[in-house]
Amino acid sequence: MTLDLRIFTEPQQGASYDDLLAVARATEELGFSAFFRSDHYLSMGGDGLPGPTDAWTTLAGLARETSTIRLGTLVSSATFRLPGPLAIQVAQVDQMSGGRVEIGLGTGWFEREHQAYGIPFPAKRFGILTEQLEILTGLWGTPVGQTYSFAGEHYTLTDAPALPKPVQAQVPVIVGGGGPRRTPALAARFATEYNQAFPELDTIGKRIATIHEALETAGRAPESLTQSVALVLALGKDEAQFARRAAAIGREPAELREHGVAGTVPEAVDLLGSLRDQGVERVYLQVLDLQDLDHLDLVAREVAPHL
Repeated sequence: MTLDLRIFTEPQQGASYDDLLAVARATEELGFSAFFRSDHYLSMGGDGLPGPTDAWTTLAGLARETSTIRLGTLVSSATFRLPGPLAIQVAQVDQMSGGRVEIGLGTGWFEREHQAYGIPFPAKRFGILTEQLEILTGLWGTPVGQTYSFAGEHYTLTDAPALPKPVQAQVPVIVGGGGPRRTPALAARFATEYNQAFPELDTIGKRIATIHEALETAGRAPESLTQSVALVLALGKDEAQFARRAAAIGREPAELREHGVAGTVPEAVDLLGSLRDQGVERVYLQVLDLQDLDHLDLVAREVAPHL
């Protein structure tokens, strides 16, 4: 099995649309399968200049300026957008890209960004996420000419025309999280992919087993749900280059080696091979220095061919 490598960015830390376009174009030219971005409105340290970019506005632009890579969020917050308009946004970007869009959706966790931009942040959000997933998949799955209605605790839709339709028959939906029961059950019900975001490396295989149990309970085959992880990337052709890249993102080399795809090329190949052996099918490489396109080139030339 070939391990699928994707590039994952954190633009809230400081990136313009042009910065993201450069990374997306490099992602495509170097043969990675997808460009993903976080969906946040506030920096988590630093000044965040030039300021946040909206995730779905960004992806709409990239849809017209790329041609082969998949595009998506890891992950959008259910608190940010109403599900009906979000379904329209995602379907439109899917049309604009020719059917290359995926959506990761989560409960949201960063209360400070909600306070900063006046976004409500209810204490209980799992029900909101569940209803949003049901509405999104329900709207996209309603046959043309029919209407969609939904009555829930948080949202009510009445005779929605359920338009526009995505190009894809099924927009891939990514769900993740560490909950022992509810999150695996939610993924088994709605998702095409389950993502572990920055897990402890020795817990990944155990989590996949838990997800497989939820799939079996739901009557789904284990292979019907793609297993992925997101891990920070800091790689060097030698120890000195690795140390420079670690310093550039304000992280310690030892800590990066413990938590990410980090160190020298042979170390990265060994780690990614180990993840594949544990059942991981896809890895999102979190690139924090968006000016360092040589970093992506190193992975494409020296790591990807071994996987």
